[in-house]
Amino acid sequence: MRRAAALVITPLLAALALAGCGSSSSSSSNAAAADTYKSVTASGTFGKAPKVNIPAEQGSGALYTKTVIQGSGAALTSSEGMIGNYVAYDWSGKSHKLLGSSYTSGKPSLFTGTLLPGLETALVGQKIGSRVLAVIPPKDGFGTSGNSTAGIGKTDTLVFVIDMISVFNDNSVPGAQSTNGGGSLPTVTAPASGSTAGPTIKIPAKVTPSTTLQVKTLIKGTGAKVTKGENLAVQYTGVNWRTGKVFDSSWARNSPYTVVIGAGQVIKGWDTGLVGQTVGSRVLLVIPPADGYGKTGASTAGIKGTDTLVFVVDILAAD
Repeated sequence: MRRAAALVITPLLAALALAGCGSSSSSSSNAAAADTYKSVTASGTFGKAPKVNIPAEQGSGALYTKTVIQGSGAALTSSEGMIGNYVAYDWSGKSHKLLGSSYTSGKPSLFTGTLLPGLETALVGQKIGSRVLAVIPPKDGFGTSGNSTAGIGKTDTLVFVIDMISVFNDNSVPGAQSTNGGGSLPTVTAPASGSTAGPTIKIPAKVTPSTTLQVKTLIKGTGAKVTKGENLAVQYTGVNWRTGKVFDSSWARNSPYTVVIGAGQVIKGWDTGLVGQTVGSRVLLVIPPADGYGKTGASTAGIKGTDTLVFVVDILAAD
């Protein structure tokens, strides 16, 4: 949960989302792609920053994708998220500029939620361990509006090179809950097997919530410990203790939420309660006002300054 009224934050890669030794693959429209798109090349070793050649002429054509390095892992499905390294360029006119690179940041990025149409086409079905080149025209990117926040014009072409490292379930963490909470804590009921709905949360009757942060691990994940400054992909549901009603849920939106944890981008209860948990965990957080939205509350979500908040968070992945 973000401190501001808008509850979802968007890191660089999500700002780009709405939405040779290997083989080649392309969209069905690639046959009509102009030579300017097909002349874009990427070379180098998997896991290291690629050398990308973009011609000094106007980019034009249909979506063009190529498997530069063929991986041997499982194929990425539309219901999975991915951890990978990437480099992205904005190709405008006869010049191009770097939009971002995980290689220079020192850690891979999360690809989850709703990707750009061209990026989704390029990645789904590719095998883990692959390096994929995607040259994306505006209609398969941000459309005719572009993206002013990222400095992308309405006629600009996007160029991605992505090294696919691993996948994770986009909906929920695996395993059965070792506890449902209960007692002085809310009771959490896991969804039916195969359901895309999140857990349900029942507030205990006639119980005054604690004035201190309560953290309960419902499923203990087997992944690495979450550290401060990591980018997390999570699914979550938030309930107001006072009303017992859900005020926000990524499960309801059918889209994981990404956030840099421990950096003040979310309410203190999240930063405190999720750091130190392990990837693959389901965590119950009972957050008093001081660790939530404070005395001002969040009126757009119906949260008063005295409200205690309850979250169930599935930690899907971290980088």
